[in-house]
Amino acid sequence: MAKQNKPFQPLNIAVLTISDTRDESNDTSGQYLVDALRDAGHILADKKIVKDDIYQIRAVSSNWIASDNVQVILTTGGTGFTGRDSTPEAITPLFDKTVEGFGELFRQVSLADIGTSTIQSRAVAGMANKVVIFCLPGSTGACKTGWNDIIKSQIDASVKPCNFVAQLKVVDQSVDACESRG
Repeated sequence: MAKQNKPFQPLNIAVLTISDTRDESNDTSGQYLVDALRDAGHILADKKIVKDDIYQIRAVSSNWIASDNVQVILTTGGTGFTGRDSTPEAITPLFDKTVEGFGELFRQVSLADIGTSTIQSRAVAGMANKVVIFCLPGSTGACKTGWNDIIKSQIDASVKPCNFVAQLKVVDQSVDACESRG
């Protein structure tokens, strides 16, 4: 018996920008992810900006992981090697399972754009409480690469042979939470 193609299913996605210098007026990476996920047909569950601080990152991420409304978390920023870059240290302890292939593939597809500087990316991904979390670098270009070349297809139920949708919690997708707040 042949497998049936599954239809696209909108997911509730939260976006977290991690930066000591960004706010809503200059958060091009976070805004790109919001626009991209909506253009793909998904629902923005929430969006926040926090300082590059392990405990602020964990607090927001933990709340979304525990939420009944979030299925995917996209973070941007804090994945480099500077003293303040702490996204992997903040997020990876929250994982139930690590998606090792994400960081490997991200660095591979980034090679064409940024050359060997890709080895300085500490992009990571994992699952926590049936929420998939993708941690991207803070540049808009890196967010475009991560979204277009990897994430978009992996959170699309119609992509074969497999994707993350069947592994995610079931939520009520009747309202775009951020739009309903004004």
